[in-house]
Amino acid sequence: MTEFQYILIAVFFIAMIVGYLIINKVPSLLHTPLMSGMNALSGVTILGSLVATAFAIETPYKMLGYIFGSLAIILAMINVVGGFVVTGRMLKMFVHRERKDD
Repeated sequence: MTEFQYILIAVFFIAMIVGYLIINKVPSLLHTPLMSGMNALSGVTILGSLVATAFAIETPYKMLGYIFGSLAIILAMINVVGGFVVTGRMLKMFVHRERKDD
C-alpha cells in the first residue's frame, strides 16, 4: 500500500471516532430530527460509494475495493431507509384524527 492509502485509512478511522463521539453526546430528543435531516447527507454518501466502487477497477486491489464499496452502498442504503421510516413515524404523530360525533 502506498503512503496516500495509509493517510486515507487514518482519516477514515479518525472520522469514525469523531462521528461516534459527536453522535454520542446528542440528547435523545434530537435524534429523530437529526436523522431526518441527515438523509440528504446519506444520499451523498451513496453517490460517493458508487463512484468509489466504480473506480475500484483501476486499483491493484480490485476485489477489496468492490467489497468495501458494496458494503458502503448497503450501509448507506440502510441508513437512508431507516431515516425515512423514522421520519414517517414521527410525522404520523402529528396527524389529527377526526373524531366521530356520537
